[in-house]
Amino acid sequence: MACSGISPCFLCILVVVASLLVQCSYGARKLNALVEEQSPVLTYHKGVLLAGPVSVNLIWYGTFTASQRAIISDFVASLPTTGGDQKQPEPSVSTWWKTTERYYAQSKTKFPTLMLGDQILDESYSLGKSLTDADIAKLASRGAPKNAVNVVLTADDVAVEGFCMSRCGTHGSSSGSKSGRFAYIWVGNSVTQCPGQCAWPFHQPVYGPQTRALVAPNGDVGIDGMVINLASMMAGTVTNPFGDGFYQGPKEAPLEAATACPGIYAKGAYPGYPGNLLVDRTTGASYNANGGHGRKYLVPALFDPSTSSCSTLV
Repeated sequence: MACSGISPCFLCILVVVASLLVQCSYGARKLNALVEEQSPVLTYHKGVLLAGPVSVNLIWYGTFTASQRAIISDFVASLPTTGGDQKQPEPSVSTWWKTTERYYAQSKTKFPTLMLGDQILDESYSLGKSLTDADIAKLASRGAPKNAVNVVLTADDVAVEGFCMSRCGTHGSSSGSKSGRFAYIWVGNSVTQCPGQCAWPFHQPVYGPQTRALVAPNGDVGIDGMVINLASMMAGTVTNPFGDGFYQGPKEAPLEAATACPGIYAKGAYPGYPGNLLVDRTTGASYNANGGHGRKYLVPALFDPSTSSCSTLV
């Protein structure tokens, strides 16, 4: 069995796990991406998109505190545009997520309803502390086998193939099982390995213009950085779940809904500067979206197909 459109490097890597499922990785959030000039459109390549109720299952690999898990699970629970937490003041995570719905207007697929699903803890590091892409695929298979996005979250002491060298997170899919295929995401906590690359702007960047680090909205540089990368990969997963959905540029190096707008978080962004963000008067933290349970988050700009431009909440 094979994935269509296999491409080199980390953007589309074929790995075969013990279960004989075929795993494809389609998109990735690159290191410390800076603002770039955008192309005019993300083309729909007529592939299958996600549909119906979709469970977002969180697979925690390694040691995370209860408060760290709550930050990310609250973010996922804040995504639904209907039926979710309706107490989010604007600008909100759900309004940000609504931009991805505009892609579905160009297809015959109804926009999926997301819901926070199971949370699976692997605090024993069952596959060790140095993981390959095949290991990530194997961990992802522990989630629901269909109608799901299985999210693998690795702790700050876990090394992952390509992490900090070429990527901060990836998304892909599994096919070949009798129960169908599912989409999956991997994001790592970069706080001890490369915060200047994968947790910017909450840490001073390793490369490029040296701007001061911003205060993280939930007080955790690593976890708030993970939210940024998870948000980016969630947008890519919903709009390009199986590698033949919406993207721009060559299939070997696609730009997707969020990665087409690198380094942009608010109006006025330029290389090394995320834009004119909101600042919490009490904590001094920078953010651009309100979530459930009174939380604040920083989410990346999304390429809006209705305006062919990068859209921000503030």
